[in-house]
Amino acid sequence: MKKIPQTDAIFENVFRENQASDENHKSLRVSIDTKAKVKIGNLSRGGKARTLEPKQADDHDTEWQAVLVPFGILNTHSDQLSIYFGQSAETSDFIVDCLTSWWNENQYDYPEINELVIDLDGGAATRSNRTQFIKRMVELSGSINLKIRLIYYPPYHSKYNPIERCWAALENYWNGAILDSVDAARNWTANMTSERNCTYCLLYRSNLSNRN
Repeated sequence: MKKIPQTDAIFENVFRENQASDENHKSLRVSIDTKAKVKIGNLSRGGKARTLEPKQADDHDTEWQAVLVPFGILNTHSDQLSIYFGQSAETSDFIVDCLTSWWNENQYDYPEINELVIDLDGGAATRSNRTQFIKRMVELSGSINLKIRLIYYPPYHSKYNPIERCWAALENYWNGAILDSVDAARNWTANMTSERNCTYCLLYRSNLSNRN
């Protein structure tokens, strides 16, 4: 595993700041990340399914109808997960649009909080020197009147971000499915439960975002 000289110090900071958030009843901590893009079509995903008749699928992904970008927001307090599907590239605007939509839908559940703490990794669209991402986050902070703190995991260690466990569970759950439509992908996502090897994922909300 790759390691930089600052890795241990970064992990100490992540633990300290996450713990401070968890102990503060006015602070809400979430974990965010995007999953690998998903091609929509009659494509074999290399998994297994329990069906009486074998499913027929293309073994080469030369043709597909769409490509989805799954983006997840995991509430580390309640273990609720919201998943948004985008049909564009993974961009800073797409991610902040999803965060904005999530807050607008859920803000009334958190009337007492004054701070939003976000666990994330330094991906291309969310790294700290991505000016568009930081600009949009500052704008979001002002519009929702909340202090926002970004807690970055060390480079090459994004697997420790809590939401990664949910992505692993989703991949195991639908790898035997044929995702031949956007609705099929949404339905499979919405039907996954915490009993399928994902202790964090208790509630799913699956939405389709067409924003860039």
